[in-house]
Amino acid sequence: MKVLNKKNIFILIMFSLFFVSCSQKEKVQEYNKPALYWYNKMLTELSGAFIEDADDTFTSLESEHKNSPLIPTSMLILANAHISEEEYELANYYLDEYNKRFGLSKNIDYVRYMKIKANFLSISQQYREQQLFIDTIADIEIFIKKFPNSPYIYLVEDINSRLHMGKASFDKEISQLYGRIDKPKASKLYLEKTKKDWSIPEEIGKVKIPWYRSLFENY
Repeated sequence: MKVLNKKNIFILIMFSLFFVSCSQKEKVQEYNKPALYWYNKMLTELSGAFIEDADDTFTSLESEHKNSPLIPTSMLILANAHISEEEYELANYYLDEYNKRFGLSKNIDYVRYMKIKANFLSISQQYREQQLFIDTIADIEIFIKKFPNSPYIYLVEDINSRLHMGKASFDKEISQLYGRIDKPKASKLYLEKTKKDWSIPEEIGKVKIPWYRSLFENY
């Protein structure tokens, strides 16, 4: 067995001290900072695409300054950032928290629109997320009744049309499936459901599924 000489031992000690020093620096946490400091730090992290770090910074802002007027703004900024990254669950977390805490704010229609948008964009597999279709359409109906004069009403109505067409397309596929296996009553039932969402089913084209997903679809 090779015995370490003094030079090798010295080098090992120096490397150990270096790594210990680095780990200690990583463990140093900032605290007791002004709200504006945390807010600016969060924006800097988002501009560098360090979204997880921005989430942690927001936690510090919220923990140290619960009543800061920067908190609602930060929530909306983070929600938009997560939507941009297609992280819709995290986006919805911030939007839901905003609704709970600041539901009476003047821009609540914008927050409700963002929630609808996040849910709409998260529907990636039409045949497996029908409940999300139904829930989002219900949210849209509430939005249209509560905020008929909202500047976001046309965007919401556009999403509504797309969702209804998607749901109609799904029901049409089921209707055709029942037709192929000789179940006319079930086929007719789903065709009627299709007409409730889209009055002219013939206008609805077949949903295009990527080849790698079509291998696992039964339609």
